[in-house]
Amino acid sequence: MRLVIQRVISAVLSVDGRSVSRTGKGLIAYIGVGKGDEEKACEVAARKITSLRIFSDDAGKMNLSLSDINGEAMLVSQFTLYGDARKGNRPSFTEAELPERAKALYDRVCELTEAAGIKVGRGIFGADMCIDQVCDGPVTIILDI
Repeated sequence: MRLVIQRVISAVLSVDGRSVSRTGKGLIAYIGVGKGDEEKACEVAARKITSLRIFSDDAGKMNLSLSDINGEAMLVSQFTLYGDARKGNRPSFTEAELPERAKALYDRVCELTEAAGIKVGRGIFGADMCIDQVCDGPVTIILDI
């Protein structure tokens, strides 16, 4: 599983010009499910989303987690995180999991993050989404789980 996590002030996700999901101060996590990923990866991903200390404390140090600041999360499935463009100019997505299995694991990450007490906005799996986000920092963390 591969995650790209960005700290945001806000984010709005739209599909076909219609607002579907929004989040306030917190983070947006783009989630790619790779071939062979299992439930354990979902648990680690949800724990990282809720516990990464990427928010500033009173001293200006990145020392607080999403849970600590009572922040929100937007979780977006993104198979293109497994795009391999090392050869040629057209990425190959052979390392991305098949859609049915990927959706189940993406949904599980969302469920586990919500169970940890985080308000979660979701993308629509497989949809062509537009995301308007206001980055905070910017802070971007890339995780391979």
